[in-house]
Amino acid sequence: MTLDTEVQSLRQVPMFREIDPARLKLLAFTSERVHFAAGQRFFSQGDAADAAYVILEGKANVSLDTPNGEITVAELGQNAIVGEMGILSDSPRSATVVAAQPTTALRIDKRVFLELLTQFPQMAMAVMREIAMRLERTNAQLARQSRS
Repeated sequence: MTLDTEVQSLRQVPMFREIDPARLKLLAFTSERVHFAAGQRFFSQGDAADAAYVILEGKANVSLDTPNGEITVAELGQNAIVGEMGILSDSPRSATVVAAQPTTALRIDKRVFLELLTQFPQMAMAVMREIAMRLERTNAQLARQSRS
């Protein structure tokens, strides 16, 4: 994948749509492309939150360790972002993310991610919306499971 292809991929992520292409090119250039085999972890619940990931190709599962065992709370695909919650809360990872199939992602360093949020308020709003939707889905899933 070329730098221009990565920029096009980033433009598909809702929170990056309003960012100027030159800035996205810099983001793609300063970020690290990482590859995960099926079953390989991006990170584990409790790890330090040092980066966010944008999935360029493939899928990943998000799971939580609970007193009743591990539960999968989401499957993320192309153009999804993961890992931003720990960066924003400055706390350890709240979930484990594992590649469901061979997956390529762009690893965005914590410092770069926070700088983007500061410079682009529309991106900060998009991140807040995404986190709110995830919380809503997780709450609904937990409510369903507690009734079982």
